[in-house]
Amino acid sequence: MNRLATSIAMLFVASLAPLVAAGAQQPAPTAETPAGLRVFLDCQRTRCDQNHFRREIGFVNHVRDRRDAQVHVLITSQSTGGGTEYTFLFIGLQDFAGTVDTLRFVTSATDTEDERREGQTQTIKLGLMHYVAHTPIGNLVNISYRAPDQIVTTGQAVNDPWNFWVFRIQAGGDMEKESSTADYSINGSISADRTTETWKTSFGLRGNYNDERYEVEEDSTIVSTTADWNTTARIIRSVGGDHWAVGTEVSASKSTRYNQDLALRGRAAVEYSFFPYAESTRRSLTLLYTVGVARFDYEEMTLFEKTEETTGEQELTLSLSAIQPWGSVSTSLEGFTFLHDLKQHRIELSGRLSFRLVRGLDFNMGGSVARIKDQIYLSAEGVSEEEILLQRRQLGTDFRIDTNFSLSYRFGSIFNNVVNPRMGGGGGRGRFFF
Repeated sequence: MNRLATSIAMLFVASLAPLVAAGAQQPAPTAETPAGLRVFLDCQRTRCDQNHFRREIGFVNHVRDRRDAQVHVLITSQSTGGGTEYTFLFIGLQDFAGTVDTLRFVTSATDTEDERREGQTQTIKLGLMHYVAHTPIGNLVNISYRAPDQIVTTGQAVNDPWNFWVFRIQAGGDMEKESSTADYSINGSISADRTTETWKTSFGLRGNYNDERYEVEEDSTIVSTTADWNTTARIIRSVGGDHWAVGTEVSASKSTRYNQDLALRGRAAVEYSFFPYAESTRRSLTLLYTVGVARFDYEEMTLFEKTEETTGEQELTLSLSAIQPWGSVSTSLEGFTFLHDLKQHRIELSGRLSFRLVRGLDFNMGGSVARIKDQIYLSAEGVSEEEILLQRRQLGTDFRIDTNFSLSYRFGSIFNNVVNPRMGGGGGRGRFFF
């Protein structure tokens, strides 16, 4: 145990080494910028960091629906001869209807995620200048924008009848059937979220039902049915400036895999951020402590001869993430224990690192290592072969390890501006080359 704990501690300390000081950050935008241009960023067709855009482009109002926007920024991408070409289509709406502009930004094969993100941000800023110039805050913008402490304009504040609430509903299912096998599943989720500078409130409900059937002999069929659902309500409040947050969470769930017919939890939490939260899209180092009560009703009697029990639990998590010109790193060290028996615990270190060694040569690795002693839900009846093969029940274990790594190197022409999409499949499956 001491050797494992020492190894985990050494791994976590080593993961902190790449963290370097980031450059000065502009102040985080407020919930709304009076008289600011209303902009809808549409990244559905490519990957982009919406949180970073919202923080770095703080002189506009970001809206969630294009019908509320004055400018719709449609971002798409396609591969070039070695990198990626991003196309930014600025579509004027409402007051700017009929005004359309297009800008492009091309990355090279050796650019890091931070370099790509900063290039995207700068391109969006440039494209918005034409529109911002015709708003009341146009005279506040120069080549390098720095938001003042208080913006006073003759315009009126944005009216939000939803009071920052965002709702999502999803439902789906799939079916796969062959002569001797059949697999059916349905799933769905509902969520409601509200985020302001001070409060963060969320509610979610999701569920999944799965039915698998395998005919192993003419008169023998293996049937596996699982039903899982969970619901969570969470309230978080910023306190003490830009470094502290407190919160509470209640949840209920059912899991066939974890032998839980019903699990109820209530927790309180406090978090300290070593860097200001305003810098979270660039670097983040946080320490989170949670403590609460859990109630379990089991489908089958456990190894501890329990069909139900109530216990206290606590968890301490140290998390690091950074996106810098050299690459990116994210890692966390988590310790969990039940309060009624500290021997029932879990210690886990996980992380991912992407590092540019030299131009064109990237090193990527990720994984986790965990000591597991908190499986109080294991069934006393054991696990059948069918349940093992179908992963219907969780197996007992003292540890879990997973890891992956890769090296990639690109060389050749530094010019990659040419885009040639011929016979590229157009995003579909009908590619000519394999």
